[in-house]
Amino acid sequence: MANDARRIWIVDDDRAVRFVLATALREAGHAVDGFENARDALAALRDRGAPALLFTDVRMPGEDGLTLLDKLKQAAPQLPVIVMSAYTDIASTAGAFRGGAYEFLSKPFDLDAAVALVARALPEAGEGAAVARVAPAMPGTELIGETPAMRALFRSIGRLAQAPLSVLITGETGTGKELVARALHRESPRAHRPFVALNTAAIPAELLESELFGHEAGAFTGATKRHVGRFEQADGGTLFLDEIGDMPASLQTRLLRVLAEGEFFRVGGRELIRVDVRVIAATHQDLDALAAEGRFRADLLHRLDVVRLHLPPLRERTDDVPALAERFLAAAARKLDAPPKHFAKAALARLRAHDWPGNVRELENLCWRVAALAPADTVGVADLEAALRASPRASVDADDWEAALARWARARIEAGDADLHAEAKAKLDRILLDAALEHTHGHRGEAASRLGLGRNTVTRKLGPGRKRR
Repeated sequence: MANDARRIWIVDDDRAVRFVLATALREAGHAVDGFENARDALAALRDRGAPALLFTDVRMPGEDGLTLLDKLKQAAPQLPVIVMSAYTDIASTAGAFRGGAYEFLSKPFDLDAAVALVARALPEAGEGAAVARVAPAMPGTELIGETPAMRALFRSIGRLAQAPLSVLITGETGTGKELVARALHRESPRAHRPFVALNTAAIPAELLESELFGHEAGAFTGATKRHVGRFEQADGGTLFLDEIGDMPASLQTRLLRVLAEGEFFRVGGRELIRVDVRVIAATHQDLDALAAEGRFRADLLHRLDVVRLHLPPLRERTDDVPALAERFLAAAARKLDAPPKHFAKAALARLRAHDWPGNVRELENLCWRVAALAPADTVGVADLEAALRASPRASVDADDWEAALARWARARIEAGDADLHAEAKAKLDRILLDAALEHTHGHRGEAASRLGLGRNTVTRKLGPGRKRR
């Protein structure tokens, strides 16, 4: 069948979308045909041959856009296809790129951007390539978000899942960095192999090397048998290293060698172990700043940071809060075997107004408390206020924060840093003052009383930049 080198097809059951997009493309000098379903487009493909480029919606009556994409790629592998959808979830974006889509457009989209996209796609129409097939996504674990930042993140995950590249995920604590790592693995050709996660900040420095690389029997006191490390467990799959910024300097060197050569020795071992592992790292710290200070190896950062994905804090995507809250509340009710609950409109507004210092994790925990404690099926503002007051995010177990402080001190001492006492004391003062001022809504006198300090002491520690009350 002959290719029409100038014609563009639009497949969408929404007449308005077809009209508006076709008008913009015709004004740009293209010939355009529209189809309201996949069946009609496939019939035209059989009768007339492939167009130069095709736009398709995902959700349509009959066969959906991803099924159409699959059939188009079988019939015309070199045809560039742009997938459109108002539902920018990871399954849709990954499915589109896995199926060979040229690009994924989130509705509503800018018409000028769509026309520019066509200009980029058409010169490359003859350069199509085969695309690997992978297992379908596991349901129920997708990230949630409709804000522009999350849509962009989902598109990036869809693209990067297919590429064997190291990824560095950045974002504040509680934003869902492990969910992103799991999505990258789930949508990748490695999906049938293990996903192994390790929080490097949660393992004492003296045990971390053994956790990563394993050890032989007798390697050290207490090592009574061989232990297989996380790299071997993840062979063929994905290893997720959370809080990579807390990794001791000596282990950074070993990790760099494994990333460069794909091989290592167990602790106390002589057998060279070879592995094929995709490493995805995550951190809430500024690794560029740590590298500039000599506290994180710059060459390791370059190995890990082939592609960087940033998760925005929840306070920067408050439009996603209602959907997240309803999802968490429903899930909590099911787990607790409790009647379904829903948030009142005013309660959702109150949730959106909260600053969420603990990000998505804080919201999920709040929904669990509400599911367990709210007396009625409809959760009101009063129920939320009670749950927010009971929030345990500031009441960390003493062992937890002391252990974290000990890890921080060991890492800094090992790195050769000085003046640690002054720095730790300044951090402690700031954290205590911020917590007290948050609780007292900025009232310095009451904050001083809660901390057992004089008001003048609090004022001096805060400095001149903070508003007085």
